Amino acid sequence: MTTAMEMPRVQECVVAACAYNQSGDCHAFAITIGSMDHAHCHTFVESPVRGGVESMIAQVGACQRSDCRHNEQLECHASSIKVGPDNDLADCVTYAGR
Repeated sequence: MTTAMEMPRVQECVVAACAYNQSGDCHAFAITIGSMDHAHCHTFVESPVRGGVESMIAQVGACQRSDCRHNEQLECHASSIKVGPDNDLADCVTYAGR
């Protein structure tokens, strides 16, 4: 039997325009990070309708940036991450190249 690992939490998200952001916390169940050229938050969605689950804080479900030092087999092993502007509006600012 396989058990799920504890995924890192989104400690802070300063992207107020995201539908999952409520008072600086991400309330998506899990987020995906990564693009070919930078650590973009693929879960970001701009909408006037708020989404997610108010009682939960998002986790990093997948990270496609294999060149990040926190990434092992496309899973994030940072203790937590922050999302905010870097290359665009919603990026993992915890990303650190190897």
